[in-house]
Amino acid sequence: MKIHEKYMLRCIQLAKNGLGTTYPNPLVGSVIVHNDRIIGEGWHYRAGLPHAEVNAIASVSEVDLLKEATIYVSLEPCSHFGKTPPCADLIIESGIKKVVVGSLDPNPKVAGRGIKRLMEACCEVIVGVLDEACAELNKRFFTFYQKKRPYIFLKWAQTADGFIAPKDETRDETKPVWITNEFSRQLVHKMRAEEQAILVGTNTVLQDNPSLTVREWAGENPTRLVIDKDFKIPENFSVFDGSAKTIFFTERVSSVSEILPLRGDIEGCFQFEKIDFSISLPQQICAAIFRRDIQSVIIEGGAKTLQTFIDANLWDEAYVFNGSINFGAGIKAPIFKGFLISEEKIKDDTMRIFKNPNT
Repeated sequence: MKIHEKYMLRCIQLAKNGLGTTYPNPLVGSVIVHNDRIIGEGWHYRAGLPHAEVNAIASVSEVDLLKEATIYVSLEPCSHFGKTPPCADLIIESGIKKVVVGSLDPNPKVAGRGIKRLMEACCEVIVGVLDEACAELNKRFFTFYQKKRPYIFLKWAQTADGFIAPKDETRDETKPVWITNEFSRQLVHKMRAEEQAILVGTNTVLQDNPSLTVREWAGENPTRLVIDKDFKIPENFSVFDGSAKTIFFTERVSSVSEILPLRGDIEGCFQFEKIDFSISLPQQICAAIFRRDIQSVIIEGGAKTLQTFIDANLWDEAYVFNGSINFGAGIKAPIFKGFLISEEKIKDDTMRIFKNPNT
């Protein structure tokens, strides 16, 4: 393995520690090397806190070695003042003269300016080391800036005979009918902790009364996105419990007081987005959550909502959990075409991950 690739892989490994906590910032890892020895490393923990390069430089105890060291960073160092000062300036001030970068930053506030500033300060800059792997690391961030929409994960569980839910008339309670085992469900909660938002349709809420929160994994609850054209969902359902920020996509309600006049204690948890249900919903929803700086969303159901996004070709990855039980009849799983990128057994379940070949 080439030396630059070796240390860039370490940057990527470090950066992944921030998954789920850095939004709206990207995942970034940084390593500082002197004579083939790592003398400092760091990653970005959370928006508003120091960036990866800052943490890496701060971790170096032998600061006199910095002027002879190389800094590796998975994403172009920033060049603008945001919640923290420019990392490019800190690298220059630290005396580091060689910088190896994985991928350029697609954010217009950076977009090559960090590289330019380093080169103007007479730093040797190498760009594009493991570029594809670094871009994959920040697929959410790159999709957000390059395609002006969130990165979209589809997720559903289906029975061995291809159903995602039983017939309505066979259900006697408003709660989920579990298809997969507890380990698969824990993995789903891990996914929720890593993404910014989770979307469901009206029927899923009415049938399952889901919480859509992180309960079986450590992490923050995603923003709940609920499609409810005419506000059929009763006020006592879990999506109104105030445990997570919730945005309703509706046709008629424009303020929280219209639907929750007596819930002032949690009013700040709810927002409403009016959309036109006579035209394509996926594009409108993507545009609305893009405006709210949401970079990733999991679409959990139901079948109609999932199929609508599939038909609009607005999805990037699909996580399909296959259980071992059979329903015999019910609501069929969505129909889609994707290429399989991984398959994993989770006790008696199978999880398959597909990528959209057309995005």
